[in-house]
Amino acid sequence: MDTAVKIGVIGGSGLYEIAGMTNVEEVRPNTPFGEPSDAIIVGELDGRRIAFLPRHGRGHTISPTEIPSRANIYALKALGVEWVISVSAVGSLKEGIHPLDLVVPDQIIDRTKSRVNSFFDGGLVAHVSFAEPFCPTLSNILFHAALDVGANVHQEGTYIAMEGPLFSTKAESNLYRSWGASIIGMTALPEAKLAREAEICYAMLACITDYDTWHETEESVTIEMALANLVLNADTSKKIIGLVAARIPEERECGCAQALENAIITAPEKIPARIKEDLELLIGKYVT
Repeated sequence: MDTAVKIGVIGGSGLYEIAGMTNVEEVRPNTPFGEPSDAIIVGELDGRRIAFLPRHGRGHTISPTEIPSRANIYALKALGVEWVISVSAVGSLKEGIHPLDLVVPDQIIDRTKSRVNSFFDGGLVAHVSFAEPFCPTLSNILFHAALDVGANVHQEGTYIAMEGPLFSTKAESNLYRSWGASIIGMTALPEAKLAREAEICYAMLACITDYDTWHETEESVTIEMALANLVLNADTSKKIIGLVAARIPEERECGCAQALENAIITAPEKIPARIKEDLELLIGKYVT
Protein backbone atom coordinates (compact mmCIF):
# COMPACT_ATOMS: atom_id res chain seq x y z
CA MET A 1 0.00 0.00 0.00
CA ASP A 2 1.28 3.44 -0.99
CA THR A 3 1.09 5.66 2.10
CA ALA A 4 2.28 8.90 0.47
CA VAL A 5 -0.31 11.33 -0.90
CA LYS A 6 1.26 11.89 -4.31
CA ILE A 7 -1.92 12.13 -6.40
CA GLY A 8 -4.33 15.06 -6.27
CA VAL A 9 -7.68 15.52 -7.98
CA ILE A 10 -9.27 18.93 -8.37
CA GLY A 11 -12.94 18.50 -9.14
CA GLY A 12 -14.81 21.11 -11.14
CA SER A 13 -18.50 21.81 -11.55
CA GLY A 14 -20.49 18.66 -10.81
CA LEU A 15 -17.64 16.70 -9.22
CA TYR A 16 -17.65 17.30 -5.49
CA GLU A 17 -16.63 13.84 -4.27
CA ILE A 18 -15.11 10.59 -5.54
CA ALA A 19 -17.06 7.43 -4.84
CA GLY A 20 -15.06 4.42 -3.72
CA MET A 21 -12.50 6.22 -1.58
CA THR A 22 -11.76 4.45 1.72
CA ASN A 23 -10.02 5.44 4.96
CA VAL A 24 -11.15 8.98 4.32
CA GLU A 25 -10.16 12.01 6.39
CA GLU A 26 -10.48 15.76 5.92
CA VAL A 27 -7.41 18.00 6.16
CA ARG A 28 -6.97 21.75 5.96
CA PRO A 29 -3.30 22.60 5.36
CA ASN A 30 -2.19 26.09 6.31
CA THR A 31 -0.94 28.22 3.43
CA PRO A 32 0.53 31.73 3.13
CA PHE A 33 -2.27 32.44 0.65
CA GLY A 34 -5.25 31.80 2.88
CA GLU A 35 -7.58 28.82 2.94
CA PRO A 36 -8.13 26.48 -0.01
CA SER A 37 -11.54 26.19 -1.62
CA ASP A 38 -12.64 23.57 0.90
CA ALA A 39 -11.29 20.86 3.15
CA ILE A 40 -9.14 18.39 1.20
CA ILE A 41 -10.42 14.83 1.31
CA VAL A 42 -7.56 12.33 1.68
CA GLY A 43 -8.18 8.62 1.26
CA GLU A 44 -7.32 5.47 -0.69
CA LEU A 45 -8.47 4.59 -4.19
CA ASP A 46 -7.35 1.42 -5.98
CA GLY A 47 -4.40 1.02 -3.64
CA ARG A 48 -3.13 4.58 -3.95
CA ARG A 49 -3.47 7.50 -1.58
CA ILE A 50 -5.16 10.49 -3.22
CA ALA A 51 -6.19 13.99 -2.17
CA PHE A 52 -9.45 15.39 -3.54
CA LEU A 53 -10.29 19.10 -3.55
CA PRO A 54 -13.58 20.53 -4.88
CA ARG A 55 -12.46 23.59 -6.83
CA HIS A 56 -15.63 25.60 -6.23
CA GLY A 57 -16.20 24.29 -2.70
CA ARG A 58 -18.89 21.82 -1.74
CA GLY A 59 -22.20 23.41 -2.62
CA HIS A 60 -20.46 25.39 -5.39
CA THR A 61 -20.00 28.65 -3.51
CA ILE A 62 -16.91 30.05 -5.29
CA SER A 63 -17.02 31.68 -8.73
CA PRO A 64 -14.23 31.05 -11.27
CA THR A 65 -12.61 34.44 -10.66
CA GLU A 66 -12.68 33.98 -6.87
CA ILE A 67 -11.13 30.49 -6.72
CA PRO A 68 -8.16 30.65 -4.31
CA SER A 69 -5.87 28.88 -6.77
CA ARG A 70 -2.61 29.74 -5.00
CA ALA A 71 -3.94 28.34 -1.73
CA ASN A 72 -5.29 25.24 -3.51
CA ILE A 73 -2.04 24.34 -5.26
CA TYR A 74 0.12 25.22 -2.25
CA ALA A 75 -2.06 23.08 0.03
CA LEU A 76 -1.79 20.07 -2.28
CA LYS A 77 1.98 20.58 -2.52
CA ALA A 78 2.14 20.67 1.29
CA LEU A 79 0.52 17.24 1.38
CA GLY A 80 3.24 15.86 -0.91
CA VAL A 81 1.15 15.81 -4.09
CA GLU A 82 3.24 15.43 -7.26
CA TRP A 83 0.46 14.73 -9.79
CA VAL A 84 -2.78 16.71 -10.18
CA ILE A 85 -5.71 15.59 -12.32
CA SER A 86 -8.01 18.50 -13.09
CA VAL A 87 -11.60 17.57 -13.97
CA SER A 88 -13.31 20.52 -15.64
CA ALA A 89 -16.56 21.33 -17.40
CA VAL A 90 -16.01 23.02 -20.76
CA GLY A 91 -17.77 24.08 -23.93
CA SER A 92 -16.88 22.75 -27.38
CA LEU A 93 -15.61 25.04 -30.12
CA LYS A 94 -15.52 22.33 -32.80
CA GLU A 95 -18.31 20.49 -34.58
CA GLY A 96 -16.60 17.14 -34.09
CA ILE A 97 -16.30 17.51 -30.32
CA HIS A 98 -19.78 16.77 -29.03
CA PRO A 99 -21.51 17.32 -25.69
CA LEU A 100 -20.65 14.43 -23.34
CA ASP A 101 -17.32 13.86 -25.14
CA LEU A 102 -14.07 14.20 -23.20
CA VAL A 103 -10.91 16.08 -24.21
CA VAL A 104 -7.38 15.83 -22.82
CA PRO A 105 -5.99 19.20 -24.00
CA ASP A 106 -2.34 19.99 -24.62
CA GLN A 107 -2.41 23.80 -25.01
CA ILE A 108 -4.00 26.89 -23.41
CA ILE A 109 -4.73 30.44 -24.55
CA ASP A 110 -5.10 32.84 -21.63
CA ARG A 111 -8.08 35.22 -21.83
CA THR A 112 -8.39 35.80 -18.09
CA LYS A 113 -7.83 39.31 -16.74
CA SER A 114 -8.63 39.51 -13.02
CA ARG A 115 -6.54 36.75 -11.43
CA VAL A 116 -3.20 36.49 -9.68
CA ASN A 117 -1.35 33.92 -11.80
CA SER A 118 1.99 33.37 -10.05
CA PHE A 119 3.45 32.55 -6.66
CA PHE A 120 6.38 34.83 -7.41
CA ASP A 121 6.03 38.52 -6.62
CA GLY A 122 6.99 40.94 -3.85
CA GLY A 123 10.71 40.80 -4.56
CA LEU A 124 11.15 37.33 -6.07
CA VAL A 125 11.13 36.87 -9.85
CA ALA A 126 10.98 33.48 -11.56
CA HIS A 127 10.44 32.85 -15.27
CA VAL A 128 9.16 29.28 -15.57
CA SER A 129 8.85 27.52 -18.92
CA PHE A 130 5.22 27.05 -19.91
CA ALA A 131 5.49 26.12 -23.58
CA GLU A 132 3.84 22.77 -22.84
CA PRO A 133 1.29 23.71 -20.17
CA PHE A 134 0.03 20.19 -19.46
CA CYS A 135 2.23 17.31 -18.31
CA PRO A 136 2.61 14.96 -21.31
CA THR A 137 3.08 11.89 -19.12
CA LEU A 138 -0.07 12.44 -17.09
CA SER A 139 -2.05 13.53 -20.15
CA ASN A 140 -1.17 10.29 -21.92
CA ILE A 141 -2.27 8.23 -18.91
CA LEU A 142 -5.55 10.15 -18.76
CA PHE A 143 -6.26 9.67 -22.45
CA HIS A 144 -5.69 5.93 -22.42
CA ALA A 145 -7.70 5.48 -19.22
CA ALA A 146 -10.61 7.30 -20.87
CA LEU A 147 -10.35 4.99 -23.87
CA ASP A 148 -10.35 1.97 -21.59
CA VAL A 149 -13.64 2.94 -19.93
CA GLY A 150 -15.24 3.38 -23.34
CA ALA A 151 -15.44 7.16 -23.35
CA ASN A 152 -15.48 9.18 -26.56
CA VAL A 153 -12.26 11.05 -25.84
CA HIS A 154 -10.17 13.40 -27.96
CA GLN A 155 -6.40 13.58 -27.53
CA GLU A 156 -4.89 17.08 -27.60
CA GLY A 157 -6.58 20.40 -28.29
CA THR A 158 -6.33 24.04 -27.28
CA TYR A 159 -8.26 25.27 -24.24
CA ILE A 160 -9.40 28.90 -24.13
CA ALA A 161 -9.32 30.11 -20.52
CA MET A 162 -11.90 32.87 -20.23
CA GLU A 163 -12.65 35.05 -17.23
CA GLY A 164 -16.32 34.32 -16.62
CA PRO A 165 -18.60 33.93 -14.78
CA LEU A 166 -20.75 34.90 -17.79
CA PHE A 167 -20.61 32.65 -20.84
CA SER A 168 -19.17 33.92 -24.15
CA THR A 169 -20.86 36.20 -26.63
CA LYS A 170 -21.36 34.70 -30.10
CA ALA A 171 -18.69 37.05 -31.47
CA GLU A 172 -16.17 35.85 -28.89
CA SER A 173 -17.04 32.21 -29.49
CA ASN A 174 -16.54 32.59 -33.26
CA LEU A 175 -13.27 34.47 -32.71
CA TYR A 176 -11.90 31.59 -30.64
CA ARG A 177 -13.01 29.14 -33.33
CA SER A 178 -11.09 31.15 -35.92
CA TRP A 179 -7.96 30.68 -33.77
CA GLY A 180 -8.34 26.91 -34.01
CA ALA A 181 -9.20 26.44 -30.34
CA SER A 182 -11.02 23.25 -29.36
CA ILE A 183 -12.68 23.95 -26.00
CA ILE A 184 -13.44 26.82 -23.65
CA GLY A 185 -13.61 26.98 -19.87
CA MET A 186 -13.04 29.25 -16.90
CA THR A 187 -10.69 27.46 -14.49
CA ALA A 188 -7.56 26.02 -16.16
CA LEU A 189 -5.72 29.25 -15.39
CA PRO A 190 -4.06 30.24 -13.19
CA GLU A 191 -4.27 26.66 -11.88
CA ALA A 192 -2.00 25.14 -14.55
CA LYS A 193 0.58 27.93 -14.23
CA LEU A 194 0.72 27.61 -10.46
CA ALA A 195 1.05 23.83 -10.68
CA ARG A 196 4.05 24.25 -12.99
CA GLU A 197 5.64 26.78 -10.61
CA ALA A 198 5.10 24.28 -7.78
CA GLU A 199 6.75 21.54 -9.89
CA ILE A 200 3.56 19.49 -9.92
CA CYS A 201 2.56 17.41 -12.95
CA TYR A 202 -0.82 18.73 -14.09
CA ALA A 203 -3.22 17.44 -16.73
CA MET A 204 -6.90 17.97 -17.48
CA LEU A 205 -9.87 15.78 -18.20
CA ALA A 206 -12.22 18.24 -19.90
CA CYS A 207 -15.89 17.22 -19.91
CA ILE A 208 -17.92 18.73 -22.77
CA THR A 209 -21.27 20.10 -21.66
CA ASP A 210 -22.34 22.20 -24.68
CA TYR A 211 -21.34 23.96 -27.91
CA ASP A 212 -20.72 27.31 -26.20
CA THR A 213 -22.69 29.95 -28.19
CA TRP A 214 -21.40 29.57 -31.75
CA HIS A 215 -23.45 26.64 -33.05
CA GLU A 216 -26.20 27.66 -35.48
CA THR A 217 -28.43 24.61 -35.02
CA GLU A 218 -27.85 23.88 -31.33
CA GLU A 219 -29.27 25.85 -28.43
CA SER A 220 -26.86 28.36 -26.89
CA VAL A 221 -25.38 27.20 -23.61
CA THR A 222 -27.46 27.60 -20.47
CA ILE A 223 -26.60 26.64 -16.92
CA GLU A 224 -29.43 24.07 -16.96
CA MET A 225 -27.93 22.38 -20.03
CA ALA A 226 -24.42 22.43 -18.58
CA LEU A 227 -25.50 20.96 -15.24
CA ALA A 228 -27.56 18.21 -16.85
CA ASN A 229 -24.59 17.04 -18.91
CA LEU A 230 -22.24 17.39 -15.94
CA VAL A 231 -24.24 14.78 -14.06
CA LEU A 232 -23.96 12.38 -17.01
CA ASN A 233 -20.19 12.94 -17.24
CA ALA A 234 -19.51 12.59 -13.50
CA ASP A 235 -19.68 8.79 -13.33
CA THR A 236 -17.36 8.41 -16.33
CA SER A 237 -14.86 10.81 -14.79
CA LYS A 238 -14.81 8.84 -11.52
CA LYS A 239 -14.10 5.58 -13.37
CA ILE A 240 -11.24 7.22 -15.26
CA ILE A 241 -9.72 8.65 -12.08
CA GLY A 242 -9.65 5.17 -10.56
CA LEU A 243 -7.70 3.79 -13.52
CA VAL A 244 -5.33 6.75 -13.62
CA ALA A 245 -4.55 6.50 -9.90
CA ALA A 246 -3.47 2.88 -10.39
CA ARG A 247 -1.29 3.70 -13.42
CA ILE A 248 0.65 6.75 -12.26
CA PRO A 249 4.33 5.83 -11.94
CA GLU A 250 6.14 5.94 -8.62
CA GLU A 251 8.91 8.15 -10.00
CA ARG A 252 8.65 11.14 -12.31
CA GLU A 253 10.79 11.47 -15.41
CA CYS A 254 9.16 14.52 -17.03
CA GLY A 255 10.45 18.08 -16.80
CA CYS A 256 7.66 19.23 -14.49
CA ALA A 257 9.60 18.01 -11.45
CA GLN A 258 12.48 20.42 -12.17
CA ALA A 259 10.52 23.38 -13.55
CA LEU A 260 12.12 25.86 -11.12
CA GLU A 261 15.67 24.61 -11.47
CA ASN A 262 16.91 27.47 -13.68
CA ALA A 263 13.88 29.76 -13.43
CA ILE A 264 14.61 31.86 -10.33
CA ILE A 265 16.27 35.08 -11.52
CA THR A 266 16.48 37.10 -8.31
CA ALA A 267 19.78 36.94 -6.43
CA PRO A 268 19.26 34.93 -3.22
CA GLU A 269 20.49 37.76 -0.99
CA LYS A 270 17.93 40.12 -2.54
CA ILE A 271 14.91 37.93 -1.80
CA PRO A 272 12.96 39.33 1.19
CA ALA A 273 13.06 37.09 4.26
CA ARG A 274 9.27 36.88 4.41
CA ILE A 275 9.08 35.68 0.80
CA LYS A 276 11.76 33.05 1.47
CA GLU A 277 9.79 31.83 4.46
CA ASP A 278 6.42 31.80 2.70
CA LEU A 279 7.77 29.97 -0.35
CA GLU A 280 10.20 27.62 1.37
CA LEU A 281 8.03 24.70 0.28
CA LEU A 282 8.52 25.67 -3.37
CA ILE A 283 12.00 27.17 -3.53
CA GLY A 284 13.83 25.62 -0.58
CA LYS A 285 15.87 23.19 -2.68
CA TYR A 286 17.10 26.02 -4.89
CA VAL A 287 17.44 29.04 -2.57
CA THR A 288 19.21 29.02 0.81
